[in-house]
Amino acid sequence: MTQSILFLCVANSARSQMGEGLARQLFPGFRIQSAGSRPSHVNPYAIEALAELGIDASVHASKSVLEIDPATVDLVITLCAEEVCPAFLGRAERLHWPIPDPASDDPTLTPADLRARFRAGRDEIRRRLMALGAERAWLS
Repeated sequence: MTQSILFLCVANSARSQMGEGLARQLFPGFRIQSAGSRPSHVNPYAIEALAELGIDASVHASKSVLEIDPATVDLVITLCAEEVCPAFLGRAERLHWPIPDPASDDPTLTPADLRARFRAGRDEIRRRLMALGAERAWLS
């Protein structure tokens, strides 16, 4: 039975951080973690997108997948789309949800564009988590 979920992407700054925040809200009592292969910093737009749903991610920090004890993970959800996802060694079940990275260095994107991209990513992760929770009877 799943009691622990790890969200993985490359920088552990956007998608995996949003997955962590959303899963903590949806699945209280579960151990929820996130990490990346090249951790950087939590993207302010991810913090803002989660805050819109009442989730405080301001205390989140980017972590390396190497810091995660495989024995503490039952389910790994990778969120990479266009990049190579980090590997996770362990016996955990694996799901791959290719969510496009909402972060971008494209100078033509406005703050409003970036907010829209982060909201879209957040909402897709939330939709998939709710479907997973319903399928596995984690949500009542």
